[in-house]
Amino acid sequence: MSKLMNSIQAVNDFVVKFANVNGSGSASANELFARSILRMGVPVSPRNIFPSNIQGLPTWYEVRVNETGYQGRRGGVDLMVAMNPQTWDNDLKEIEVGGYLFYDSSKAQPKSRFREDINVIGMPLTEICNTTYSDPRQRQLFKNIIYVGALSALLDIDPAEIEKLFSEQYKGKEALLQSNVKALRLGRDYALQNLSCPLGIRIQRSNNVGNKIFIDGNSAAALGAVYGGASVCAWYPITPSSSLAETFIKYCQKLRVDPATAKNKFAIIQGEDELASIGIAIGAGWNGARSFTATSGPGISLMQEFIGLAHFAEIPVVLIDVQRGGPSTGMPTRTQQSDVTACAYASHGDTKHVLLFPEDPTECFEFTAQAFDLAERLQTPVFVMTDLDIGMNTRLCEPFEWDDTREYDRGKVMSFDDLESGTDFGRYHDVDGDGVSFRTYPGTHPTRGAYFTRGTTKDRYARYSEAGADYVDNMQRLLRKFETAKTLVPKPLLYPAEKPARFGAIFYGSTSPSMVEALHVLAERGIHVNALRVRAFPFQEEINDFVASHPWVFVIEQNRDAQLKNMLVAEAKLNPSRLLSILHYDGTPITARFIVEQISQHAAARTVVPLKRVS
Repeated sequence: MSKLMNSIQAVNDFVVKFANVNGSGSASANELFARSILRMGVPVSPRNIFPSNIQGLPTWYEVRVNETGYQGRRGGVDLMVAMNPQTWDNDLKEIEVGGYLFYDSSKAQPKSRFREDINVIGMPLTEICNTTYSDPRQRQLFKNIIYVGALSALLDIDPAEIEKLFSEQYKGKEALLQSNVKALRLGRDYALQNLSCPLGIRIQRSNNVGNKIFIDGNSAAALGAVYGGASVCAWYPITPSSSLAETFIKYCQKLRVDPATAKNKFAIIQGEDELASIGIAIGAGWNGARSFTATSGPGISLMQEFIGLAHFAEIPVVLIDVQRGGPSTGMPTRTQQSDVTACAYASHGDTKHVLLFPEDPTECFEFTAQAFDLAERLQTPVFVMTDLDIGMNTRLCEPFEWDDTREYDRGKVMSFDDLESGTDFGRYHDVDGDGVSFRTYPGTHPTRGAYFTRGTTKDRYARYSEAGADYVDNMQRLLRKFETAKTLVPKPLLYPAEKPARFGAIFYGSTSPSMVEALHVLAERGIHVNALRVRAFPFQEEINDFVASHPWVFVIEQNRDAQLKNMLVAEAKLNPSRLLSILHYDGTPITARFIVEQISQHAAARTVVPLKRVS
């Protein structure tokens, strides 16, 4: 190993990135690496960057190790584990000056292929595997475990923690357990005997994880759907939302089976396409069940007409959109916040929908559960806007909390007794000015409370009408309902600067972890920024007040067209000249460094230097 005078020295604060080939079996080994650090009490934030094909293309797994608990991508790499010759040159470019390169040295590389300002660590992994194993598949799979063993020595990770993970994974499968432990020790022993261990970057046992849980957003949303009372899920497989429905199935099989009769108390249907799926979900919602579908951008595109039906006929349904890169097929396995406008105004005509923007798995759980209350209270589709970064990557977050005394908000529903007493029932009649009318469940009363559900225009009693006055009356009522939604959806959260700040920043969703870190870094540089995290649409007055109190407000989002900013201008009537877009849309999660750099440049351009100081 070559050592530099300026090699990076850090304890519990660095970034490791694995460059592999998709289909090589590296994913489980890389996750094992991340979880072993977590078991040592040190927070980690892993991200899997993978291709949309089945096998053969490059894949990366980035692990942020940070004792402070920052969960966003930092930017830059301190240790690159380069296992893919195809991406070698670009992988090396990402390494910080004084950082480390770990590679398979079985085949000699010319000096020109290395950088002089990094530390190079070669280990003959292929040679070791060929000597130890005769089966080609074993050579590939155990190569991954061998390099994890080497890294445990190089980074001072306790191997006992990795072996505990093996024992949990292969419980009852002694042969698999022993073979994996053997490969781990093979790599560790080689590193201890032949390499300088530990490196300048290393792990030191800590106690900073506490009672936090390690879970991905899709699993969290699935559990939120269970606790939120969902009994019907209709879906069609699409990356990156498929695991959400699959996990919902597992939770229901565990939590929604009647112990006395062994009968399922749920219905989960994989439709033939997205159109069928949303149609089934809407039908279930009309019938009184709490129902949802999970999809991504292309699915939302296909569901447009049905979404319009649910909006205009006023049927509750929840749509969980795990966003990915678009348009068209776009980047199926990359992340973006690019469906905001599409979902806010989904379908044709004058439509507006409620959107919720969770920042992490904890809010995926909370907001998904809340979405079912909102959908029934407002009798309308409600969108939970997650994305691939939240949905498919495990995140360290606060444990989920649930109040067992909480009652579901079913909204305005007329009962048999109400109808029997002769209470006037107009399906689309606003009796109290909040825009929400009463509905009935099918079969509530044998002679009263029935109505025809239609997507065409109607009067207050659901009777077909093309009279302009009836149409305007209905459309104005839907606007009042949207105003009511402002009082029900999660309010924005303020992140005040410690010192007076000229600049403001608005952000949302998966941008949050990197944004929180960027605010701290900016403050250290003397750039103080008040920040507001938007958690829902429709927008509340707090956003207007926030923008009015700053000369300039940055709007940070992960799409090309500044979708949230444009909606703020159109819906909240904000002055566009005061809003400065910071846009990141290459498909990778936004980094704290990117945000800091962009805000610093804007701030420098808008800093007035006194004339005396210039002189």
